[in-house]
Amino acid sequence: MNVLRQARPDGFVLGIFAVAGLASIFPATGTAENVLGWATKIAIGLLFLIYGARLSPQEAWEGVKHWRLHSVVLAMTYVIFPLIGLALRILEPTILTQDLYTGILFLCLVPSTVQSSIAFTSIAKGNVAGAVVSASFSNIVGVFVTPLLVILLMNTSGDAHVDASSILDIVAQLLIPFLVGQLIRPLVTGWLSRHSKPTKIVDRGSILLVVYAAFSESMNQHVWSSVSVWRIVAVVATCIVLLAIVLALTSVIGRALGFTRADRIVLVFCGSKKSLASGLPMASVLFAGQPVGLIVLPLLLFHQIQLMVCAVLAQRYARASPVEGDAKPAPRG
Repeated sequence: MNVLRQARPDGFVLGIFAVAGLASIFPATGTAENVLGWATKIAIGLLFLIYGARLSPQEAWEGVKHWRLHSVVLAMTYVIFPLIGLALRILEPTILTQDLYTGILFLCLVPSTVQSSIAFTSIAKGNVAGAVVSASFSNIVGVFVTPLLVILLMNTSGDAHVDASSILDIVAQLLIPFLVGQLIRPLVTGWLSRHSKPTKIVDRGSILLVVYAAFSESMNQHVWSSVSVWRIVAVVATCIVLLAIVLALTSVIGRALGFTRADRIVLVFCGSKKSLASGLPMASVLFAGQPVGLIVLPLLLFHQIQLMVCAVLAQRYARASPVEGDAKPAPRG
């Protein structure tokens, strides 16, 4: 029963699908569409300001001391995942449409999750402190690296077009608010700690607004009429295969590098996850004027699949006894 409770769909993810359905039935048009566009930009800026205020640069710097673990997590997130995403191009156009493949490649470029990676590491009795640093550092780096990877891998392949105006949007909506959040962090970190509910409303409300805007725009552009049910099934199957490959790689690499059991758990849960919270706002900026609803669909599906699979894995880790001799810590460089 505990496994079933952990594996059941997350309420927030269900809310995202509900908002997507609502936008598909009642898309914003005319003046409402313009207002929604400005509200979305403001919400994204506020969201990344909060991200900047939440993440401690000192904590990330301390994490560099365990550079082997965090380097491998970053390599999984920003090297191995993108390489697999590029290899999956063989599925286009026979299995996936160009927009759906763009979504698969994009999900391979976004940062790791924070909250769920830490939560699953804790359930699995892994190195929670290491998970906090790895996941947080992945998100800090992702603010800069993900847009650069999109420009490098998608512009050159023709899957996306990020021009000078898009780069300015990235700076204005993502980087500047994030850096402002870092600057004001000493002033607001206490308030954010004491008032978690308002920040959660902004956090999740911003994501829901981005989803509504993305799917509303997709309906107005009639992009869904070109996608069949079997293509959606193909996206689900691709996400399952992608997650299985990465989970296997994190497990094999962790053992090959001699990490402790606690650190291998961090690698599995931080190195295999992709952040919906960071990915959706980035997509709305990076793919402005393109069918964002279709492009973010693989990330939406992958996120739910990873939650259910990792919940089961965390329970299995929790029940398993540590391997004898595995308590010896790995060297930290």
